[in-house]
Amino acid sequence: MEAKDFNCLHRELQQTADGSHTLFVPEMDEHYHSVNGAIQESEYIFIEKGLRSVNKRDIRILEIGFGTGLNALLTANDLENRDDCDHILYYAVEKYPLDEEIFSLLNYCGKIGISGELFRSLHFSSWNEDVPLTRRFTLHKILGDGRDCCFPEGIDLVYFDAFAPDKQPDMWSPEIFDRLYACMASGGVIVTYCAKGEVRRRMQCSGFKMERLPGPPGKRHILRGVKE
Repeated sequence: MEAKDFNCLHRELQQTADGSHTLFVPEMDEHYHSVNGAIQESEYIFIEKGLRSVNKRDIRILEIGFGTGLNALLTANDLENRDDCDHILYYAVEKYPLDEEIFSLLNYCGKIGISGELFRSLHFSSWNEDVPLTRRFTLHKILGDGRDCCFPEGIDLVYFDAFAPDKQPDMWSPEIFDRLYACMASGGVIVTYCAKGEVRRRMQCSGFKMERLPGPPGKRHILRGVKE
Protein backbone atom coordinates (compact mmCIF):
# COMPACT_ATOMS: atom_id res chain seq x y z
CA MET A 1 0.00 0.00 0.00
CA GLU A 2 1.52 3.30 -1.08
CA ALA A 3 1.77 5.93 1.68
CA LYS A 4 0.12 8.52 -0.56
CA ASP A 5 -3.07 6.42 -0.57
CA PHE A 6 -3.28 5.98 3.20
CA ASN A 7 -5.37 9.05 4.02
CA CYS A 8 -8.17 7.67 1.84
CA LEU A 9 -8.34 4.34 3.63
CA HIS A 10 -11.32 3.31 5.75
CA ARG A 11 -10.86 2.92 9.53
CA GLU A 12 -13.13 0.72 11.60
CA LEU A 13 -13.59 1.07 15.37
CA GLN A 14 -12.96 -2.24 17.15
CA GLN A 15 -12.85 -3.34 20.78
CA THR A 16 -9.75 -5.18 22.00
CA ALA A 17 -9.47 -7.86 24.69
CA ASP A 18 -9.05 -5.39 27.58
CA GLY A 19 -12.16 -3.47 26.51
CA SER A 20 -10.29 -0.51 25.00
CA HIS A 21 -10.68 0.52 21.40
CA THR A 22 -8.39 0.30 18.43
CA LEU A 23 -8.81 1.14 14.76
CA PHE A 24 -8.67 -1.42 11.96
CA VAL A 25 -7.70 -0.59 8.37
CA PRO A 26 -9.26 -3.32 6.17
CA GLU A 27 -7.32 -2.42 3.03
CA MET A 28 -4.04 -2.98 4.89
CA ASP A 29 -5.35 -5.75 7.18
CA GLU A 30 -3.72 -3.78 9.99
CA HIS A 31 -4.72 -2.59 13.47
CA TYR A 32 -3.44 0.52 15.23
CA HIS A 33 -2.93 -1.54 18.42
CA SER A 34 -2.82 -5.11 19.65
CA VAL A 35 -6.18 -6.89 19.59
CA ASN A 36 -5.08 -8.43 22.92
CA GLY A 37 -5.54 -5.02 24.56
CA ALA A 38 -4.78 -1.56 23.22
CA ILE A 39 -4.25 0.20 26.56
CA GLN A 40 -2.59 -2.86 28.07
CA GLU A 41 -0.07 -3.03 25.22
CA SER A 42 0.77 0.67 25.16
CA GLU A 43 1.03 0.94 28.95
CA TYR A 44 3.44 -1.99 29.11
CA ILE A 45 5.69 -1.17 26.14
CA PHE A 46 5.88 2.61 26.12
CA ILE A 47 5.27 3.54 29.75
CA GLU A 48 6.62 0.62 31.83
CA LYS A 49 9.51 -0.38 29.54
CA GLY A 50 10.10 3.04 28.03
CA LEU A 51 9.21 6.08 30.11
CA ARG A 52 9.99 4.51 33.47
CA SER A 53 13.47 3.53 32.30
CA VAL A 54 14.47 7.19 31.80
CA ASN A 55 15.75 8.79 34.99
CA LYS A 56 15.67 12.53 34.29
CA ARG A 57 13.75 15.44 35.76
CA ASP A 58 13.03 16.88 32.31
CA ILE A 59 12.35 14.38 29.52
CA ARG A 60 12.13 14.97 25.79
CA ILE A 61 10.11 12.27 23.99
CA LEU A 62 9.72 11.68 20.26
CA GLU A 63 6.89 9.46 19.07
CA ILE A 64 6.93 8.08 15.54
CA GLY A 65 3.25 7.60 14.75
CA PHE A 66 0.91 9.76 16.89
CA GLY A 67 -2.10 7.78 15.62
CA THR A 68 -4.97 7.73 18.10
CA GLY A 69 -3.02 9.71 20.70
CA LEU A 70 -3.12 6.82 23.18
CA ASN A 71 0.63 6.82 23.92
CA ALA A 72 0.64 10.57 24.54
CA LEU A 73 -2.43 10.29 26.79
CA LEU A 74 -0.87 7.51 28.86
CA THR A 75 2.38 9.47 29.14
CA ALA A 76 0.66 12.63 30.37
CA ASN A 77 -1.44 10.62 32.81
CA ASP A 78 1.59 8.75 34.18
CA LEU A 79 3.44 12.03 34.68
CA GLU A 80 0.66 13.36 36.91
CA ASN A 81 1.04 10.36 39.21
CA ARG A 82 4.80 10.54 39.80
CA ASP A 83 7.13 12.96 41.56
CA ASP A 84 10.48 11.96 40.04
CA CYS A 85 9.95 13.95 36.81
CA ASP A 86 9.25 17.68 36.53
CA HIS A 87 8.32 18.11 32.87
CA ILE A 88 7.89 16.24 29.59
CA LEU A 89 8.20 17.83 26.18
CA TYR A 90 6.43 15.38 23.88
CA TYR A 91 7.10 15.50 20.14
CA ALA A 92 4.91 13.36 17.90
CA VAL A 93 5.23 12.88 14.14
CA GLU A 94 2.07 12.15 12.17
CA LYS A 95 1.37 12.46 8.45
CA TYR A 96 -2.31 11.49 8.53
CA PRO A 97 -4.14 12.93 11.58
CA LEU A 98 -7.45 11.37 12.54
CA ASP A 99 -10.67 13.28 12.00
CA GLU A 100 -12.74 14.25 15.03
CA GLU A 101 -15.53 11.89 13.97
CA ILE A 102 -13.07 9.03 14.51
CA PHE A 103 -11.05 10.00 17.59
CA SER A 104 -14.18 11.19 19.46
CA LEU A 105 -15.42 7.58 19.52
CA LEU A 106 -12.35 6.17 21.28
CA ASN A 107 -13.03 5.08 24.87
CA TYR A 108 -9.57 5.50 26.40
CA CYS A 109 -10.44 8.12 29.00
CA GLY A 110 -13.27 6.06 30.44
CA LYS A 111 -11.06 2.99 30.65
CA ILE A 112 -8.16 4.90 32.23
CA GLY A 113 -10.47 6.85 34.54
CA ILE A 114 -9.57 10.41 33.53
CA SER A 115 -11.41 13.38 32.07
CA GLY A 116 -11.79 13.53 28.30
CA GLU A 117 -10.59 17.14 28.22
CA LEU A 118 -6.91 16.20 27.98
CA PHE A 119 -7.54 13.68 25.20
CA ARG A 120 -9.46 16.24 23.17
CA SER A 121 -6.69 18.77 23.72
CA LEU A 122 -4.13 16.31 22.35
CA HIS A 123 -6.00 16.12 19.08
CA PHE A 124 -7.17 19.73 18.81
CA SER A 125 -3.83 21.35 19.69
CA SER A 126 -2.00 23.25 16.96
CA TRP A 127 0.62 21.60 14.80
CA ASN A 128 4.33 22.41 14.61
CA GLU A 129 4.52 24.42 17.83
CA ASP A 130 4.88 23.86 21.57
CA VAL A 131 1.47 23.63 23.26
CA PRO A 132 1.44 23.39 27.10
CA LEU A 133 -1.45 21.05 27.93
CA THR A 134 -0.75 20.85 31.66
CA ARG A 135 1.73 22.52 33.97
CA ARG A 136 4.14 19.62 33.42
CA PHE A 137 3.29 18.29 29.92
CA THR A 138 3.93 20.12 26.65
CA LEU A 139 2.92 18.69 23.28
CA HIS A 140 4.58 19.47 19.96
CA LYS A 141 2.91 17.64 17.08
CA ILE A 142 4.88 17.53 13.84
CA LEU A 143 2.71 17.30 10.75
CA GLY A 144 4.95 15.39 8.40
CA ASP A 145 6.44 12.13 7.21
CA GLY A 146 8.81 10.34 9.58
CA ARG A 147 10.90 9.24 6.61
CA ASP A 148 12.10 12.73 5.79
CA CYS A 149 10.89 15.33 8.32
CA CYS A 150 13.33 17.03 10.67
CA PHE A 151 13.61 15.43 14.10
CA PRO A 152 14.22 17.61 17.18
CA GLU A 153 17.54 17.30 18.98
CA GLY A 154 18.33 16.05 22.47
CA ILE A 155 15.66 13.34 22.55
CA ASP A 156 15.72 11.15 25.66
CA LEU A 157 13.11 8.60 24.63
CA VAL A 158 11.70 7.41 21.30
CA TYR A 159 8.37 5.62 21.03
CA PHE A 160 8.70 3.85 17.69
CA ASP A 161 5.08 2.99 16.90
CA ALA A 162 4.83 2.94 13.12
CA PHE A 163 2.71 0.33 11.35
CA ALA A 164 4.31 -3.11 11.12
CA PRO A 165 7.34 -3.62 8.83
CA ASP A 166 5.40 -5.85 6.43
CA LYS A 167 2.75 -3.10 6.07
CA GLN A 168 5.01 -0.02 5.87
CA PRO A 169 8.54 -1.35 5.26
CA ASP A 170 9.96 2.07 4.38
CA MET A 171 9.21 3.27 7.92
CA TRP A 172 11.68 0.70 9.31
CA SER A 173 14.66 1.55 7.14
CA PRO A 174 18.28 1.81 8.32
CA GLU A 175 18.19 5.50 7.37
CA ILE A 176 15.38 6.26 9.84
CA PHE A 177 17.20 4.53 12.68
CA ASP A 178 20.41 6.39 11.78
CA ARG A 179 18.53 9.70 11.97
CA LEU A 180 16.90 8.79 15.27
CA TYR A 181 20.23 7.80 16.79
CA ALA A 182 21.75 11.11 15.68
CA CYS A 183 18.97 13.21 17.27
CA MET A 184 19.04 11.42 20.63
CA ALA A 185 20.88 12.42 23.77
CA SER A 186 23.53 10.13 25.25
CA GLY A 187 21.76 7.43 27.24
CA GLY A 188 18.58 7.92 25.22
CA VAL A 189 16.16 4.99 24.96
CA ILE A 190 14.14 3.66 22.02
CA VAL A 191 11.29 1.17 22.46
CA THR A 192 9.08 -0.59 19.94
CA TYR A 193 6.54 -3.39 19.88
CA CYS A 194 8.32 -5.04 16.95
CA ALA A 195 10.87 -7.74 17.84
CA LYS A 196 11.83 -8.93 14.36
CA GLY A 197 15.46 -9.90 14.00
CA GLU A 198 15.99 -7.65 11.00
CA VAL A 199 14.68 -4.63 12.91
CA ARG A 200 16.95 -5.42 15.87
CA ARG A 201 19.98 -5.76 13.57
CA ARG A 202 19.23 -2.46 11.84
CA MET A 203 18.99 -0.68 15.18
CA GLN A 204 22.26 -2.26 16.25
CA CYS A 205 23.94 -1.11 13.04
CA SER A 206 22.77 2.43 13.80
CA GLY A 207 24.61 2.26 17.13
CA PHE A 208 21.97 1.22 19.66
CA LYS A 209 22.75 -1.36 22.33
CA MET A 210 19.72 -3.63 21.94
CA GLU A 211 17.86 -5.95 24.27
CA ARG A 212 14.86 -8.17 23.68
CA LEU A 213 12.33 -7.99 26.51
CA PRO A 214 9.27 -10.11 27.32
CA GLY A 215 6.22 -8.71 25.59
CA PRO A 216 2.70 -7.91 26.81
CA PRO A 217 -0.07 -10.55 26.65
CA GLY A 218 -0.30 -11.98 23.15
CA LYS A 219 3.25 -10.99 22.22
CA ARG A 220 6.42 -12.90 23.06
CA HIS A 221 8.97 -10.09 22.86
CA ILE A 222 9.55 -6.36 22.31
CA LEU A 223 12.72 -4.40 21.63
CA ARG A 224 14.47 -1.71 23.65
CA GLY A 225 17.67 0.04 22.68
CA VAL A 226 20.00 2.54 24.35
CA LYS A 227 22.33 5.12 22.83
CA GLU A 228 25.54 4.77 24.81
